[in-house]
Amino acid sequence: MNSKFKSGSFRTTGPSIIAMACSQVYGFSKTYSTFVQTLTIRQRSSSAIQNYARSIAKVALHFKIDPIDLSIEQINDYLYQMLKNSTSPSKSYFRHTVYGLKCLFKMIGKEEKALKMPPIPKEEKMPVVLSAQEVKLMLRLTNNIKHRVLIGLLYGSGLRMNEARKLKIVDVDLHRLQVRIVRGKGRKDRYVVLSKLLARGITGYLNDEKPQVYLFNGQQPGEPMGERTIQWVINEAVERAGIQKQVTCHTLRHTFATHLLENGTDLFSIKEQLGHAHIDTTLVYLHIAQVSPKNVKSPLDTLYGQ
Repeated sequence: MNSKFKSGSFRTTGPSIIAMACSQVYGFSKTYSTFVQTLTIRQRSSSAIQNYARSIAKVALHFKIDPIDLSIEQINDYLYQMLKNSTSPSKSYFRHTVYGLKCLFKMIGKEEKALKMPPIPKEEKMPVVLSAQEVKLMLRLTNNIKHRVLIGLLYGSGLRMNEARKLKIVDVDLHRLQVRIVRGKGRKDRYVVLSKLLARGITGYLNDEKPQVYLFNGQQPGEPMGERTIQWVINEAVERAGIQKQVTCHTLRHTFATHLLENGTDLFSIKEQLGHAHIDTTLVYLHIAQVSPKNVKSPLDTLYGQ
């Protein structure tokens, strides 16, 4: 088999990649349909399903064979060539390909193939965090009220992108200063804090813009704002503020957690606000926050009120 890859061939993108595989590769249409159904039943996120499906579709198009019929040798060769010959292979795409194929093999009962897929090492990257001054600049230099409220909510309540974009007006309690997150990551509901300052901003925004259903409406009535639009809003604010850091929506969430810790909030409360399943995930902010060390005193010295 000819397994040569052109440099950059792994960057095949576009909304029709799955449709192409379904139409050009015999049997893939049924495999794809079952794959999506299985992962949906297992309550995997829509973004994970889409990323995994695109990855296995690219595998199908490369070999012109349904991936369920590929040998481990063929798959390993594909993964090897991906890392070797691409000019700048995407770590996320490699990860999606491995996870997607692993899910596919488990789905069809080929556990031995799933177990032979390469392990993905966990990255130990410290998140990017903005300073208070940088957040102020982003807010001050954003004139569009809808965009300013969006940035304020991402930072002030620590929401994930999809939690913000799918937030409905009825879940924003301006009186109790709480935001109800419905079916966040892990399919769990939770309440997060709402800034008094932002509550006033939201009131003005609702009166001026009159959004329907979702706090941040998209172009189509009754639809939420798109992910690309939200990232564009962040990028524009970052550029206006002259910030050189690599900033995404999640950067504002990291900044929220770090600033809470620096302001004296305990880790358990931060964990609950972020919706983390385990406290270990929250502990990363201990390595980032600029928390002044406190003097350690023996409990014996305070035992008798000294």
